[in-house]
Amino acid sequence: SAENLNKTNMETDRIILRPWRESDAEILFKWASNPDVGPRAGWPPHKSVEESLEIIRTVFSAPETYAIVLREEMIPIGAIAIKSGEGLSPSLRGTGDAELGYWLAEEYWGRGLMTEAARAIIERAFGTLGYRLLWCGYYEGNERSRRVMEKCGFKPHHTEHNKPTLLGDTRTEHFMRSER
Repeated sequence: SAENLNKTNMETDRIILRPWRESDAEILFKWASNPDVGPRAGWPPHKSVEESLEIIRTVFSAPETYAIVLREEMIPIGAIAIKSGEGLSPSLRGTGDAELGYWLAEEYWGRGLMTEAARAIIERAFGTLGYRLLWCGYYEGNERSRRVMEKCGFKPHHTEHNKPTLLGDTRTEHFMRSER
């Protein structure tokens, strides 16, 4: 079942991708309360450990949604997901394709960790899960996110303007895609 598929752990040299646990709420709050993290991806900083716990129970309980755990510290440092169906950006729904989404704690930026995590989950999306096309979007100005996509073989595809975010603003979002 899809539920059992989601229990898979993926491992690379430096990281483990595993399902989120309720016990991760405090460390999630530490990273997700940083105003430089969520807003880049279009979501508001977490305001409490309780809010982070609720996110783990709802958003992060979705299929194919993983904590990015740094092996050397054995703590989650970000999140990564393959979204499909209703989880897709509105303009991609109904395509049968999937979308990659991710964020990383600021303390770990610039070390290639997100590229490593993304390559592992992309391999799963095309292999185990059988998707033929993966999309990934980034907001105008988020060059770090764009670079991860490029390193993972994504190519620019289209741009959507005036996209509303969870912050109540509207932005320009650039979509890239990768085919199996």
